[in-house]
Amino acid sequence: MSASKLKKIMNRAGGTKKETMASTSHSSEISQRDHIAFALEDVNLFYGDFQALRDITFDLPAHQVTAFIGPSGCGKSTLLRCFNRMNDLIDNCRIEGAIYRNGVNINSDSVDVVDLRTHVGMVFQQPNPFPKSIYDNVAYGLVCQGVRSKKVLDEAVASSLKKAALWDEVKDHLRRDATQLSGGQQQRLCIARAIALQPDVILMDEPTSALDPIATARIEDLITQLKEEYTIVIVTHSMSQAARISDKTAFFLLGDLIEFGPTDDIFQNPRDTRTEDYITGKFG
Repeated sequence: MSASKLKKIMNRAGGTKKETMASTSHSSEISQRDHIAFALEDVNLFYGDFQALRDITFDLPAHQVTAFIGPSGCGKSTLLRCFNRMNDLIDNCRIEGAIYRNGVNINSDSVDVVDLRTHVGMVFQQPNPFPKSIYDNVAYGLVCQGVRSKKVLDEAVASSLKKAALWDEVKDHLRRDATQLSGGQQQRLCIARAIALQPDVILMDEPTSALDPIATARIEDLITQLKEEYTIVIVTHSMSQAARISDKTAFFLLGDLIEFGPTDDIFQNPRDTRTEDYITGKFG
C-alpha cells in the first residue's frame, strides 16, 4: 500500500493510525469497522461520455441519518442508486472505483444483486404502492422469497407496519386497496414494505417532496426513530429537513463531493464557501 493511499485511509471518518497499520488490506480494514455502512473509494460514474460523479471518497456511518444535498443534477440521486446498484438498469452507465459493504466491493461481479437489494432497501420520491391490498404490499417481498407460512407473514406485516407508524391506522383494514390510502400513508406503506425484508440500509430519494407538511412531519419523525435499527440515507432539496433529521450531511456540486461531515458543522460552520453559498440560498 502506498504512503498516499495509507494517509487517505487514515484520514477518513472513524479511522485511526493503529487500526490502519493493523490492516493487511483496505477491505479487511473495512470489515473490522462495523460502524461504517459503506466505504466509498474513488467512485467515478459515467453515462456514456458524461461524467456524473468524480472521485467520491468517504465513509457512510451506520445507524445514522445521512442527508445528500445539492442543486438538481449534482449527482445526489445518482450516488444514492449506487448503494443498491440501481444504476445497473441504466444503459451506458459505467462505474469506476469501489464501494465496500462488509469488506466486499458491491460492484464486484461476484455480488448477488438481488441479495444486495434485499439488504439495501429503497423508498422513492413518489409513493408507489402495488395495486394490491395493504397486507399483500407489505408481504410481497417475503412471498417472492418463498415464505408461505401465514403466521410468519402475519407477524412480519404487523411488525413492519408498526415500525412504519402505520399499524394503528390500517390494522382493521389490511385487505383494503393500498392505492386508496392518502399520499403520506402510501409512503409509510412503502417504508413498511422495505422494512419487511429486514434490510440493513434504507435509501430514500426525496421521500417527502410530494407530501403535505403534516405528512412530511410524520415521515421525518419516523426516519428519526428508524435510525435506531437501520442506516438511513436521504436525498433532499430541503435544507431545513436536512438540518432537522440528519446526523451527517454531504454537499454535492456538479458531480463533486464538496463537503461531508456532521450536520451541525455543515450548516453552522461550513469549511467551503460553496457550501455556505448553497445553504444560504445564493444559488441552487
